[in-house]
Formats: sequence, structure tokens, C-alpha cells
Amino acid sequence: MTDQRRMGTLDGLGAAALFGLSAPLAKHLLDSADPQLLAGLLYAGAALALSFVMRVRPRADEARLQGSDLSVLAVVTVTGGVLAPVAMLAGLDRTSAVAGSLLLNLEAPFTIVVALLVFGEHLDRASKAAALLVVTGAVVLGFGPGAVRADTLGALLIAAACGLWAVDNNLTQRLTTRDPFAITRAKATVAALANLAIATLRGNLWPNGSTCIAALALGAAAYGASVVLDAYALRHVGAAREAALFATGPYFGALAAVPLLGERITAADLVAAAAMAGGITLLLLARHAHPHTHEPLPHEHRHRHDDPHHAHPHDPPVADSHSHVHTHEPVTHAHPHDSDLHHRHRHGR
Repeated sequence: MTDQRRMGTLDGLGAAALFGLSAPLAKHLLDSADPQLLAGLLYAGAALALSFVMRVRPRADEARLQGSDLSVLAVVTVTGGVLAPVAMLAGLDRTSAVAGSLLLNLEAPFTIVVALLVFGEHLDRASKAAALLVVTGAVVLGFGPGAVRADTLGALLIAAACGLWAVDNNLTQRLTTRDPFAITRAKATVAALANLAIATLRGNLWPNGSTCIAALALGAAAYGASVVLDAYALRHVGAAREAALFATGPYFGALAAVPLLGERITAADLVAAAAMAGGITLLLLARHAHPHTHEPLPHEHRHRHDDPHHAHPHDPPVADSHSHVHTHEPVTHAHPHDSDLHHRHRHGR
């Protein structure tokens, strides 16, 4: 397994764990806050935490956001940070908890389909089987006590939210040559302002101070650190593999629900855990290598000179990671790779 895949896998699982663990904690906060107002506070916590980290520890080795990125960033923010949460909340209001959980699992397959068909990513057969195992495990976790109730509009709204997040994930992957902290802070800031404004205009009352503080702290981890880790996973392994990794989030949430909400581990939970573990193992073991040609590519991103794609000279030499505009020379070679930003080439059948 390459170092890049190892880093991407750990980042993706870390993002899923933080987001999944936040679900039972957020459920407690929903007793004191409107869902959309809570979403705004969670995003605000992420924006504040990331602003603090970026101030005390400047990230000079990462590429900064450029004016040319604003159009993609705007689409990402509106689709994933504003429209998708509103569609999800409206849909959940018309469905049971079980139906809502099952429908929200559409995000992973939607993301994979968009990545493969629209953005030219590639999954070999083993990786496709792995993704199917993980998504199946997530669906199994969605079943629980309670009726599976959903009217047509509610189901369509949740499906639309998942489709919007699929677009968000794939476009964010295109932005990950830039600093993931900066990308996430921009998304979180706009999403916080939009959701708080909409919730306030709807006449929702703000919760008490302790609930607000708890929501901000939870947002720093679940919508801040989690999304940053997810952006690194997108950078290293592509949107399709990231979607499969992030789909493990419900498993971490189910584990946290045992001590926090007094829930029990069921046979279905064990089946889901086994399916997800098998899927992750397959993702790690899958090996994709073939001769491929890199065309000349000028761009800017964080890199080191200890890999074959970044052998350009510096005077004086630079050993640490850094960022600057550089051009990849044309080269044909074969080595194990995933659908990162340097390997988005088309594949035959």
C-alpha cells in the first residue's frame, strides 16, 4: 500500500469517525434547538475553530485559494453547505427516523457514480466490491426499531440532498490542491451565516448559552476537523474511495450511542460492522497499476521532491514540503495509483 493511500485511508476514516460520533451528541442538542439553527451553530463552531488554528499556526506550505477558485468554491458552499442541509431537514420532517437514515445512505453511491461517470475516476473490481460492502453495512445500520415511513416528497428531498452532497464531494476534490483548512473555513463560514439567517427568519428562538457553547464545540470537531480530514482524503484517494470510507460514519455513531444513549449492539450491527471491515480491507489491499501517460500539467499544490511526479530542481534544494507553481513534464510510466489529482486519466473497459 502506498504512503498516499495509507494517509488518505486514515484521513477518511478519521473524518467518518468524528462525524459519526457527533450524531448521538447532536441528538441531545436537538432537544433544545431547532435543527436548522443547530446546523448553523455547528458550522459556526467549525469556522471559528479553523480561523483560530490558521491564525496561531500559519500554513505556509499549502497553496492559497485563488480568485479562479471562487466559482467552484461558491458552488460547493451553496450545494453542500446551504441547499443540501435545508433539503435534508425538510425531508426528515416528512419521514420516520429509520427511513431518513436509510435514504441518507444514498450519499455514498451517488458520490461514487458522479465520480466515475462525470469526473473520470476509476475503481477496479475489488474496489467496487469494497465500496458495495461498506454501503451495504451502512444501509443495515439504518434499520432499527420504528416504522419505515416516508412520503414521496420527503424521500425526494432527502435524495436531492444526497445528490447535492455528491456534487459537493466531487467538486471539493478538484479544490484540494489548495489548503483544506482554507476551503473548509470558507464553506463553514457561509453555511453558518446562511443557516442561522434562515432559521432566525423562520422565527426560531435561540437556545440557552450552554447549548450554544456545546454546539460550537461539537461543530469544531464534527464540521471542522472532520471536513478538513475529509478534504485530505479527497486529495489523496479521490472522491469515489473517499465516499466508501466516509460511509463508515454510521458505525462509529452506533458505537457511541451505546454509552451515550443507552442503546444496545444488535445482530444487525455486528453484520454491518463485518461488512464494513471487509470493505475497508478490500480497499486497502486493492492494487491498481498500469502504464499511463502524464501530459504537461502546470499547477500549484503542496508537494515534496521524494516522489517521481515532483523531481523538478530548486536552487538551493528544498527538502521539506512546500507549495509553488510548477509544471509536470510529460512522462509515461507504471506504478500503483488511485484517482488523485495526478491520475484522473480515462480507463478502458
